[in-house]
Amino acid sequence: MYDSHQDTPSQLLRLRDPGIDNNYSQVDFPKLKKGGVDGAFWALYTPPDYDPSLAEDYAARLLDAIYAAAGKYPDIAAVTTSPAGALENVGKGIFSIFIGMENGLPIGNSIEKLHAFRRRGVRYLTLTHNADNAIADSAAGSATWGGLSPFGREVLREMNRLGMMVDLSHSADSTFWDCIKLSEAPVIASHSCCRALCSHRRNLTDDMLRAIADVDGYVGINFYPAFLSDDFGKGYESLIDEADAAEAAFIESPADASRIEAWHRAQDRLATVPRPGVKEVVDHIDHAVEICGIDHVGIGSDFDGILLAPTGLDNVSMMPLVFTEMNRRGYSKEDIEKVSGLNLMSVWGRILSLAESTL
Repeated sequence: MYDSHQDTPSQLLRLRDPGIDNNYSQVDFPKLKKGGVDGAFWALYTPPDYDPSLAEDYAARLLDAIYAAAGKYPDIAAVTTSPAGALENVGKGIFSIFIGMENGLPIGNSIEKLHAFRRRGVRYLTLTHNADNAIADSAAGSATWGGLSPFGREVLREMNRLGMMVDLSHSADSTFWDCIKLSEAPVIASHSCCRALCSHRRNLTDDMLRAIADVDGYVGINFYPAFLSDDFGKGYESLIDEADAAEAAFIESPADASRIEAWHRAQDRLATVPRPGVKEVVDHIDHAVEICGIDHVGIGSDFDGILLAPTGLDNVSMMPLVFTEMNRRGYSKEDIEKVSGLNLMSVWGRILSLAESTL
């Protein structure tokens, strides 16, 4: 099983030891093993309000943390940069860490910085986060460019040439359609849901889902309750705000025991909020499969990047429940294998093959 988006590097900077099963962690190596997860893209997330130079330094720190974690547990995990490497690791019983970058802010206006991050193992770039940047407009932005910027078009061409996956989660609709029109390789949405089922601007319309299928791309269904159901959070805004504030304080000082305790208390209270569960996750899988086909849908959980997970999917160890529900709904073993990771590996392989023909 492969997951196209987890935010675990941010947690590593908060002093999490991934080798320890932590009651408050959504992802750690023991939970990954229990959940049968063979590999995942770990995202280098940088906040959209950072200055580009600070974002570059922060992304480098996240990379250092990934390699340090893999170095500390070499018999458990390894950084891997291709589907072939992932397959080799499965044979060794080793978890594959793939590296994505969430938000193109760290590359500023420099193609060379894109190259530098690729040399360190980054294999997809989520073009934006919750603000426009030098590359493109965000779903939460202010339409700075009307889609891709001139520099963003250059980035797109170079990513196609290098075999880096273009990730359109968080992108404005205008950015999405620019990339569909201009990319010479399949595109992905590593952690998104279906707007027909939940109206959040981060989700994909049916036309977007069809376009992803038309370019032989991929969408990873996100587990964040706010992307699964329009009803999530109504009447509970104060608890969500409290959790946001506690998390921000914890991030500022991750070794402060009082802040850790306050963050855990906030998480415990937030866990009382009614929220969608496994059923709603599979509803979004069903809809995506109906619109863009079984060969283009996978899992992009967003674990470690979401304040709260769906009921029954509190952490990555519970991932098999998604596939149990798919089986209950009549999906074949072969189709479940596609959604649980083969589709992600396949689109990555297609993108690499196209790049090899031009390099």
